[in-house]
Amino acid sequence: MSLPRGWAKPCLAEVCEFNPKHSSDIDRTQTVSFVPMPAVSEHSGAIETPADRPLSEIWKGYTHFADNDVIFAKITPCMENGKAAIARNLTNGLACGSTEFHVLRTKGAVLSDYLWRFMRQEVFRRDAEAHMSGAVGQRRVPKPYLEAHPIPLPPLPEQQRIVRKLDTLSARSTTARTHLNVIEKLVERYKLAVLRGAFFVDASGTLREEEADALGWDIRPLGRSLENLDNRRIPIKAEDRKKRQGPYDYYGASGVIDKIDEYLFDGRYLLIGEDGANLVARSSPIAFIAEGQFWVNNHAHILGETPYACLDWVRLYFAAIKLEPFVTGSAQPKLTQANLNKIPVPLPQPDEQRKIVHRIETAFAKIDRLTAEAKKGLKLLGHLDQRILAKAFAGELVPQDPNDEPAETLLARIREARSATPKSKRRRTL
Repeated sequence: MSLPRGWAKPCLAEVCEFNPKHSSDIDRTQTVSFVPMPAVSEHSGAIETPADRPLSEIWKGYTHFADNDVIFAKITPCMENGKAAIARNLTNGLACGSTEFHVLRTKGAVLSDYLWRFMRQEVFRRDAEAHMSGAVGQRRVPKPYLEAHPIPLPPLPEQQRIVRKLDTLSARSTTARTHLNVIEKLVERYKLAVLRGAFFVDASGTLREEEADALGWDIRPLGRSLENLDNRRIPIKAEDRKKRQGPYDYYGASGVIDKIDEYLFDGRYLLIGEDGANLVARSSPIAFIAEGQFWVNNHAHILGETPYACLDWVRLYFAAIKLEPFVTGSAQPKLTQANLNKIPVPLPQPDEQRKIVHRIETAFAKIDRLTAEAKKGLKLLGHLDQRILAKAFAGELVPQDPNDEPAETLLARIREARSATPKSKRRRTL
């Protein structure tokens, strides 16, 4: 594809110095920023959590860089994830960081902001990934590949216009992404509010028995609401399961964990996790339905339906209540059968249970569609961001100005100035 008028296409080595070192004469007693790989956000593309360290402590064994340098993760998977940043607001303007960064310092023909956005493109990272070398898990982007990589280079004033435009569009994109990300959290809060309202559970996760009783609902302990079938569970060691692989689901505390050649249960049952941090953290459902032919180990309680309670009623109720009063242990939380059986369950007539469950699930289905649309929007937003970057580096984002000094003229002047400057001899440092 032809370049716009006034643009050039040098390789990165022509416009950047790679992996420069701090001057050997620098005061090493001063405090500087320390930037390990985790300090760079793959989402924002910024150094978010640097630390301060004396330069003397991190002079050796780390990568040197300074304010306005671009750092680019060279190792998998950090590179593919987008860990690249412009060094800004460094302590005393200096930093040392992970040896897994390539550092690019502009020679004057390219703006750091322009260069950083160019290297953050997915198409750039995919190409860099294709040129990685090294063993699996330790593959890196070679320095010669980056040095030889061409960059479409507009005149400096146009680079400034492109960066300003990208800043504006990026701010809008960030705002939209923030709003879309909030939707999922709001949906979870909405669902919890619906469940607690339906089951008369207060904000602390405790059943308001007097309100349920006022409606004529029965309050029964779970042990007298559903049929407990824990005595039919049989655990099988992982090494033995490997020898018994088959078509039937093997359930544990959080769902299916394996496949096996036989089944213990045939039908529709409610499973409730017996142990694990999820009993308190609630990062996934505690109670879930298992259907068909399957096996259950001793990490999940298994309950059958009775004339008093339908399984989905109890499943949703468990999503509304707080289990901590019934859970024992801290290092390994456990919901024993005895404590499970004590949990009070509000029980209207079975027909009313089913009607309420239907209304809840209908409401959840609508709100889940909203969540799906939000996730789709986030994905489309990512595609839009990349399309905008592609337009920027093709000269299609902002208009060209014929009065701008051509990029090649600036490059020639910088080359001439650098060739006229005598190279300083580097002193050996101890």
